[in-house]
This record gives sequence, C-alpha cells and structure tokens, in this order.
Amino acid sequence: MVSPVEQPSFLNFLEDNKIGFTVLNENVQTLIDAEIKHQATVPKTPREISFNQYYRHSEINIYLEELAVQYPDLVQLESIGLSYENREMVVIKISTGGNGNRPAVLVDGGIHAREWIAPAMALYIIQQLVENNAANSDLTDEVDWYILPVLNPDGYEYSHTSDRMWRKSRSAIPTTTQVCRGVDQNRNYDFHWMENGASDYPCSEIYAGEEAFSEPENQHIRDFAEAHKDQIKLYLTFHSYGEYLLYPWGYTSALPSDWQTLQALAEEVDDAHAAAGGNHFSIGTSTNVLYAAAGGSDDYMKGVVGIDLSFTVELTDTPYGFELPASLIEPTVTRFFEGVRVFGRHVKENF
Repeated sequence: MVSPVEQPSFLNFLEDNKIGFTVLNENVQTLIDAEIKHQATVPKTPREISFNQYYRHSEINIYLEELAVQYPDLVQLESIGLSYENREMVVIKISTGGNGNRPAVLVDGGIHAREWIAPAMALYIIQQLVENNAANSDLTDEVDWYILPVLNPDGYEYSHTSDRMWRKSRSAIPTTTQVCRGVDQNRNYDFHWMENGASDYPCSEIYAGEEAFSEPENQHIRDFAEAHKDQIKLYLTFHSYGEYLLYPWGYTSALPSDWQTLQALAEEVDDAHAAAGGNHFSIGTSTNVLYAAAGGSDDYMKGVVGIDLSFTVELTDTPYGFELPASLIEPTVTRFFEGVRVFGRHVKENF
C-alpha cells in the first residue's frame, strides 16, 4: 500500500536492503473504485439476501428480522446490546427445538471492519441453515446455532462510508488527546491481554485498548458466551485474508493440551473445503502459523469461557486482499460451507 509519490523511494529502499518483493496488485484504488460502483448499482431486494454484493449493517439486521417472521419455528433473535455508536447487535438463534440444552455452535464475523467477506460468510451459513434447511437439516436436527454476523458494526459501517481499509472499532479514547480512534477488538479480550502481538499506542492497527474489554461490543459477546457456555461446544470466528485455519494459542507458541484434536478437526475441514474446489489452508496455532496475537477472541473462548473447540478462519488468499470483488463472494462462501458442515457434524456426533 504505497502511494505513487512514495513508490520510487520505497523501491529504492527495498533494493538497497536486498529485500525481495512481489507486487500483488498494481493499484488497490482501482479495486475500491470498482467496488463502490458495483455496490451503488447492483439491484437490491428489500428483506432478502444474495451473494453478489456486500450488505450494510442495517440491511443485515433487516434480513434477520425477516427470517424471524418467516421461520418462527426455527429462528429466534436476541439483541445482545448496542455498539459504541448505538448500533444494535443481534444474534440469531437457529434451532429446531429439543430440550433447550442441546449442544451449540457460536459463530461471529466482522470483528475487523475491512474484512467484508467475514459477515458474508456468516450470512451464508444463516441462509443455508434457515432458508435451505431442508437440504441442511442434519446440521440443525440435534445442534443449535448462534450467529452474530458483525461483531464490529461501527467499524464495518465506517469502512463502507469513509475508509475502506479501516480495521478497528470506532470508540473514542477517553484519556488521551490522540486524534486516532478505535481499538483492535481482536486484541481486547481479557486473556493474557497485551502480552504480545498487541500495542499500547492508540494509532496502531493492533492497539489493544486502555484495558481489557474496554470495547462494549466485546463485552456483549463475552456476556452472551458466558450465559450459554454450558451449551456451546464450538466457537468459529471468521476473518480475512490468507487462507489460514487457526486454533489457540495466540499469546504463546506453546500448544494447548488438546492440540491434536483441534489439528485433526481442522484438517478434516480443510479437506472438505478443498474437495469443494477451494485451496488448502495453512493449519496450526495462531502464533506458530501466522503471528503472535494476545487478547484474541479464540484464545478467550477456549481459555476462559471453556469452549475447547475454538477456531479462527482466515478466508481467501488472492491478489485482492481485503478487496475481494463481489463476484467472488459466492464461490468463497459456498466452498467453505462444506467445512462448516464438518464442524457441525463433529459437534452433533461428539456431544
């Protein structure tokens, strides 16, 4: 991400220091411009969803409301709280009933604002489990699903309206005169908070906040997970990009005691994704495969809430980076849904 003015000096710096490089995309702004045009011109049907476009937060909530009306025996909505800028955070529960204490899967997406394919993946899971339930009833006949499509609604909206590459939340920092806003919500969880892979500098992309759980959005999903911790057996959080299937820990290179179980399940998911036409993922712990990142949601859900099966999925590894064109949404989400099947069946068969 180098401006035209800075490009010559940047290339000289790389060459002087013998740093090899590959240009993934010559001009990211052209992707952004094309995306803006597409989003403005693609037809939209109120209260319905498709996978040829990205949806705004309010449109996502409207879709969830419509599902609750159309499928009252399958769908329940719960508002878990308001974001910093007062956007309603709605979890959809997909359940065929049972005794009320069936094993469950908790899914979220969009904790990083610019990673638009993550909410789209969450929406596709919702659509398949609800609108296409007849074909996917094996995933819901004995397992409940709790899905929060956008964990960072303020940042997500800001990435649509003001800064496409925005990552963090949009909270103001109360004890500083810094002009920078927002916290990396995936460094803000209270489990080995700020130990490594995070920053105390408010302008950093990985700023962990003034304290753990400073962000209301994270407080809300924490409280929800705690309230349902006896039921939730698997946690799945979607990100992009890079095609990684990660499990804890992010705060240390040490492996969890059950790493072999996590590794085997991830490999099964990866095989299903590849069989559907996707690329193979890099699999392992966050620290060892990608980078150290203390204070992440997957570590917290496993280490504190007690959800042993906790995974972060980094979708898509393409020259487009965060700017995945709308034309690639459908192939991306349909392929990984086959991996979601594996996760769901594992919970059904083992709990």
